[in-house]
Amino acid sequence: MTIDDIMGLAPVIPVLVLEEGGPDPVALAETLVENGLPVIEVTLRTEGALEAMEAMSKVEGAIVGAGTVLNPVMLYEAVDYGAEFIVSPGLTDWVVRAASDKQVPLLPGVATASEIMRGLDMGLERFKFFPAEANGGLPALKAISAPLQMAKFCPTGGIRENTAAAWLAHDAVMCVGGSWILPKGETDLAKVAEKAKAAAALRA
Repeated sequence: MTIDDIMGLAPVIPVLVLEEGGPDPVALAETLVENGLPVIEVTLRTEGALEAMEAMSKVEGAIVGAGTVLNPVMLYEAVDYGAEFIVSPGLTDWVVRAASDKQVPLLPGVATASEIMRGLDMGLERFKFFPAEANGGLPALKAISAPLQMAKFCPTGGIRENTAAAWLAHDAVMCVGGSWILPKGETDLAKVAEKAKAAAALRA
């Protein structure tokens, strides 16, 4: 499966910070898949994230990746725990080489035209525009992407339920990353299901 395949499966990739006391990871993955969001990013920011990602990756229909991957060691470990794609907040030679070595799809973070051009020089054409809102929002992405039309993006960071559709309407945007699907402290999977269903319908 290529990064294009992954980015094209749903308009929103839930960006999950799995904290202690949160919903059961397997039940959470099942809820997301059943409601139209099969691609799931588990950020490696919390204790137990790797184990949770491994359990979620066994849910039928789920395509689970690791986020907040900062170096090759984290990447290799994530792949060992079942990550089917890798998301990094930035773009480094070492992470790109490690992803190539493991033949795992990579979505590196970029914020400037220079970073995108550097990624293009490395053979990459798909990027995470991050942090999206803090970097000038949709107007900034429109300006940056205009001369770099081969690049496509998954903007992440500050995008909300009521702003996602505007991002998705732009030609350079293949999907968006959404932390609103599982807000901090949320344990009610019925509410997660409702948000997931609405997110999946954004590009219906």
